Amino acid sequence: MNPQRLLQHFDRIAEASDAVPRLRRLILDLAVRGKLVEQDPNDEPAAELLKRIQAEKARLVKEGKIKKHELPPQIEGEELPFKPPLGWCWASLAATSRRIHYGFTASANQSIKDVRLLRITDIQNNSVEWSSVPGCEISEPEICQYKLEQGDILIARTGGTIGKSFLVRQIPVTAVFASYLIRVQGSPELYDQYLKLFLESPVYWKQLQDGSRGGGQPNVNGQTLGRMIVVLPPLAEQHRIVAKVDELMALCDRLEAAQAERESRRDRLAAASLNRLNNGANAESFREHARFHLRHLSRLTTRPEHIQQLRQAILSLAVRGQLVPQDPNDEPASELFNRIQAQKARLVKEGKIKPPPLPATPEDKMPFRLPTDWEWVRFGELIIDADAGWSPKSEGFPRSGVKWGVLKVSAVSWNKFLPEENKQLLPGIRPPEAAQVHAGDFLISRANTSELVAKCVVVDKEPRNLILSDKIVRLQIAERCSKKFLCMVNNHAEYARSYYAEEASGTSLSMKNVSRSVIYALAIPFPPFSEQRRIVAKVDELMTLCDQLEAQLTTNQTENRHLLDAILHHALALAA
Repeated sequence: MNPQRLLQHFDRIAEASDAVPRLRRLILDLAVRGKLVEQDPNDEPAAELLKRIQAEKARLVKEGKIKKHELPPQIEGEELPFKPPLGWCWASLAATSRRIHYGFTASANQSIKDVRLLRITDIQNNSVEWSSVPGCEISEPEICQYKLEQGDILIARTGGTIGKSFLVRQIPVTAVFASYLIRVQGSPELYDQYLKLFLESPVYWKQLQDGSRGGGQPNVNGQTLGRMIVVLPPLAEQHRIVAKVDELMALCDRLEAAQAERESRRDRLAAASLNRLNNGANAESFREHARFHLRHLSRLTTRPEHIQQLRQAILSLAVRGQLVPQDPNDEPASELFNRIQAQKARLVKEGKIKPPPLPATPEDKMPFRLPTDWEWVRFGELIIDADAGWSPKSEGFPRSGVKWGVLKVSAVSWNKFLPEENKQLLPGIRPPEAAQVHAGDFLISRANTSELVAKCVVVDKEPRNLILSDKIVRLQIAERCSKKFLCMVNNHAEYARSYYAEEASGTSLSMKNVSRSVIYALAIPFPPFSEQRRIVAKVDELMTLCDQLEAQLTTNQTENRHLLDAILHHALALAA
């Protein structure tokens, strides 16, 4: 396989998240299929190598150094994973090894250093920090039985690392291996690094998947490993294969490092651009940064998280009055606010509403400075009245047909109203008209997870037979106040989310509650009504652009993945 062929399209295929891992799997697959290096007809056939391994095992059995074990039946013909090259042969792992056995059962003890007990958790990324490996109490005969030697291969037999292998190359201490590991002691006639390479190949992992057993905790045993079949090249070719794989894996390391550095540069560029956008010193500076970001949008939004960051930046700019220019001809927000307060005072006098007392809004303690003609107000000052919802008995499944449904808090957890998030009202219960949900309702959840508590939505379409639960509050917003703008502030302003997180109560770590008074006390940046509408329109426009970027990103990722699939398929086809 020519590395230059992969590099030809790597800039594109590297956009696929698993490009380098799949290249590594391809290299290993080609290696054990005999497609990575050329065969040499002068090499001694692997069958002769296998004969010598068997002769060595017979000698060790005769000398009493190992026990004789019956070998698994030989697999032939169509049961084999593939036809090996000339001079290669298939053999069971048991047939190629002197011994396969479990480790030593003992408790790890950090105070003991004479004999170390190597555990699964001590093996990280094919290496061991021997100085941190604990010791154990063990007798001399047991040391002889379990002592690790150079060339041993250890395989995890259970848990999340099942099947992973470790080749013991250098061992600076006296060590034995723990019982959740299986040792494969290969023959000196077999290149241990080739066997380790095979134990990382897709051919091995497919057999392990088929042979592992167990419900919640899959595992393999010594017999299962012994029955696995290994494809053996001639010994000289084993060395050539390992050398070529090392070369190509080093190439993959460089590609992976280049990919990581490229992604890091993109992240830094995107973060720096968004930071400048969010912290423009003046209107001209902001416009300059905005033009830069829009010109380079395709380079600054190469991953889903970049688009999510852009969405948050748009919303942050919107609530601070930096997304659209101010119009000096707009009616100042203070005049609109005074009319709302006059309307509320009249309703109070008529006994129709009874708003709760609200704290003052000192300008010097607000989260940011407002543009001209904006005002800081409390959320409750823009609310005429509120419906607390209803607490009916309901069943824990969605309603069917025309039956009544009770909204769950998840229906109002996002900017989009989700009417399907409901539970069926029990038969025979007639909901009060005041609890019914209608188009245009401004709903806010009083209870939810700590991240979603006090999220709000505006009901966009007339729902059918839905009612409020007691965990949802319907707010009657004053006229000439954009409900979508208020939702934007409540749901996305960083200070608002921090405020709710601090004020939410509840004994559960996940589920929190906020009172109506907490919602009413939220500080709101209040622009002129015309500007509220311009802001909402601009946000909708930019969010549509983000949707398009997201769709294009998905398309690009799909195309890049297809290209990667085609290249890997082509490589395998050439190797067949």
